[in-house]
Amino acid sequence: MPATARHLRLGQAGEAAAAQFLEAAGLRILDRNWRDGRLELDLVCETRDGVLVFVEVRTRSAGSRGNPAETVTPAKQRLLARAAALWLSAHDCWHRPCRFDVLAVCAGNPALNPGEAWTITHHPHAFEVADAMDRGHSHWQPW
Repeated sequence: MPATARHLRLGQAGEAAAAQFLEAAGLRILDRNWRDGRLELDLVCETRDGVLVFVEVRTRSAGSRGNPAETVTPAKQRLLARAAALWLSAHDCWHRPCRFDVLAVCAGNPALNPGEAWTITHHPHAFEVADAMDRGHSHWQPW
């Protein structure tokens, strides 16, 4: 069996670090790597007050240039909104308030700082899907 590509291992490790970060912040993980066809949600969480949070995790290695959160383009936002709509339908949760967050996860450089494994930046309410999709619905339900 072939070895998993380095970038895939980095992404999986970044998602695991992101899940730990969110759980420590009080969110409950409902789903990880949820798929419907070619659409995927990295993490689906729930806040203490019942808000569903669809989380896109962007992981970069040490020394990479640019902010990983900036790679969530309007086209990616539309894909995430479609995936979230499918998740809401599959779980009969259309009545629930929700939002989209982005976690920018950067792998530490053990050679420079042995104790720092990850730097995680949380961008809650990272984008409004209603604006991206121009549907004009409520701010808490992006369709």
